[in-house]
Amino acid sequence: MILPCEIGVKTVLPAVKAIMARTIMEKHGYNEKQTAALLGLSQSAISRYVGRERGTNLITIENSPEILTLIEQMIQALIADPQNKIKVLTLFCQICTTTREKGLMCPKCEKHVPKTWTEKCFFCR
Repeated sequence: MILPCEIGVKTVLPAVKAIMARTIMEKHGYNEKQTAALLGLSQSAISRYVGRERGTNLITIENSPEILTLIEQMIQALIADPQNKIKVLTLFCQICTTTREKGLMCPKCEKHVPKTWTEKCFFCR
């Protein structure tokens, strides 16, 4: 049995990290090394996120203003206090919930669970 949170970790999390990496560098003026330190990732991972080699084509969330607002709040929380992981984790859970409520995760779940389950599933919406 695959749970929506598992799908979220495999699809939403990389997409969020990619958007965060690009936003931190483009909007907030950080370089790759600073962005990597802030996000707790390697510089090469940041390079792949920014270069759209990682975190893209998994799920499309960048068209949702609500999700982008939550991502910006995560970035602001990290910049203000990199040690305050509770705020960041809470915001990520809100991003995942919003992604599910908008039905953006459904196509990914449908690939991993029996059709009889997806026909009756109303968990996300």
